[in-house]
Amino acid sequence: QVQLVESGGGLVQAGGSLRLSCAASGSIFSINALGWYRQAPGKQRELVAIITSGGRTNYLDSVKGRFTISRDNAKNTVDLQMNSLKPEDTAVYYCYCTAQWRDVSPFAPYWGQGTQVTVSS
Repeated sequence: QVQLVESGGGLVQAGGSLRLSCAASGSIFSINALGWYRQAPGKQRELVAIITSGGRTNYLDSVKGRFTISRDNAKNTVDLQMNSLKPEDTAVYYCYCTAQWRDVSPFAPYWGQGTQVTVSS
């Protein structure tokens, strides 16, 4: 019932910046958490950053001070500003949310299709 569409990935040199955006659409009654995960080849998917509906944030230790997550509750969007990118940030980045499609439904997880971020050295 909820679709997440990401944009903004690409190729950048080390030290550069990228901004990822994600828009949620569909039958949405309420969204709680919005966030970004990433998965590099041969590695497990890991949480990069997450923000609650109240604005609380949590970051992967290795991106603290470099990445900033933000959301627009009115538009159901979440952005990830990534600065000082490093080759080890190379991965497919997935947008994530927990949402209700009606007021009596439980919060369920939803994923975007992923967007590739490649950081060259």
